[in-house]
Amino acid sequence: MSDEGRQGPFINQGVVQYGGTSNVGNQAVGPGATAHSGEVSFQTFDAGRTAELLAHVEALLAAHRAQLSDPEATGRELRRLRDELEEPQPEAGVVRRALTRLNDFVQPVTPLVVAVGQLAQSMQGLPGF
Repeated sequence: MSDEGRQGPFINQGVVQYGGTSNVGNQAVGPGATAHSGEVSFQTFDAGRTAELLAHVEALLAAHRAQLSDPEATGRELRRLRDELEEPQPEAGVVRRALTRLNDFVQPVTPLVVAVGQLAQSMQGLPGF
C-alpha cells in the first residue's frame, strides 16, 4: 500500500490476513461500507415428512436386520425416537441423542445410514434443535 497522497495516520480498517485461506460471506469494512445478504429462511418442522421417514427407516431395518450388529438395540432406539417425537413438545436433546445412537447402530448398512441422515435433516425445524 502506498503512502502517497494519504493525509493523517494510517488507520487499520479491521481486516488483516497473512497467508492461508479465508472464506468470507458478507463483509463490509471501513467508513461507509455496506454488505448485503440474500433472503434468510428457516426450515420448518414437517411432522408428516418425518413420519414418512420414520416408516422408511423401519422398513429398511426389517429388510437389513441380518446386517446390523445389534438389531434389537437399533429397533429400541428407533422406538425411543418415535416416542419422543409423539410428545407435545419433544426435547431436542433427547431427539439428538436418539438420532446419534441410531446413526451409530446403522453404520454398516449404507441405505440405513442415508435414511437416518434424511431423518435427522427433517428434524432441523424442531424448536430447540
